Amino acid sequence: MPESYFISQRQYAPARKQSSDAASIRIFNEHLYSILPEDGHPLAEAASHHFSTKGKQLRAKIALDAGDAFAADILPSLHWASAVELLHNASLIHDDMCDGDSIRRNKASVWAKYGRDIALALGDWMIAESFEQAAIAARISGSFNLVSKLATHVKSTIAGQALEFDNATYPDIDKYLKISAGKTAPLFVAAIDGIAEISGRTDLIDPIGHYFAAMGVCYQFANDIQNIIGTDGAASPSSDLKRRAPNAVIVYFRSSLETQERVLFDNWLAGKSQHKANHWQQKMIESGAIIKAADEMNKLLTKAEGYSGTLPSECSVVIAPIQSQLRHVCAQIGAACPKEIS
Repeated sequence: MPESYFISQRQYAPARKQSSDAASIRIFNEHLYSILPEDGHPLAEAASHHFSTKGKQLRAKIALDAGDAFAADILPSLHWASAVELLHNASLIHDDMCDGDSIRRNKASVWAKYGRDIALALGDWMIAESFEQAAIAARISGSFNLVSKLATHVKSTIAGQALEFDNATYPDIDKYLKISAGKTAPLFVAAIDGIAEISGRTDLIDPIGHYFAAMGVCYQFANDIQNIIGTDGAASPSSDLKRRAPNAVIVYFRSSLETQERVLFDNWLAGKSQHKANHWQQKMIESGAIIKAADEMNKLLTKAEGYSGTLPSECSVVIAPIQSQLRHVCAQIGAACPKEIS
């Protein structure tokens, strides 16, 4: 294994002394960029394009903050944060390809710019590299369950994603909740699960897992509403409706329809034609389904924050980034939606 894959204590020490989130994430990004495909590699240009805008990096921040809070060793924490963040980005690249989304982080998605073959290969490369980073974290820390833990969370994420493809009928709310929990929560839980293992604080895994399960569904509700109202960065509003993807707003709209109209809507969902897409989009916007989904989102936020109040004190700094982001997004949605939403 190349020595360049390891982060030296000397390399990280100056940032650690600054003890700031900005310094930690700067060092994290320096390491992340150092392990991406180098110039001349067939995936180098696509990787550089994808990471030219980094996103919120919530999972990496959770892992790094957990490392500080749980007094985990610095180096394995940084490698574990890299593993989880790479997996998340691999899922984005593959999701964009599966969903046909041509925009990611306000620029062309990888598949739209470089084609599906490169997008598939880059996502696969990131998955392989994430396991490499987890193996390094395990070797440094002596926590040899890390690779197995990562595999468990990856399989859970894939299972949640696969539920989307079971499109014999559009999901009801129960199935939708299973899909959203499976897609969103596992990699958030993974971020802290590995650090708890490294630090010997496995007692924290179950209670914080309950928090992230509730938070993950709330996060997905927020993303779904943003998709419908056109604030999620997709090329056009309601792209989930047009590609028949599971979406909380669509689920509530469908459940609000009378039997005869629901049959018409189900028949349209079962096809691939975009004919009448604008008709159903307008009816959905006028139906109150957005308000219903936003109300449920706020209830889920309250539920997640209720779980956060039961967590050990050292967990508060760990969940702060995602909790702050959720509150911000929910507030944005409240401002963008009809005034009935409080």
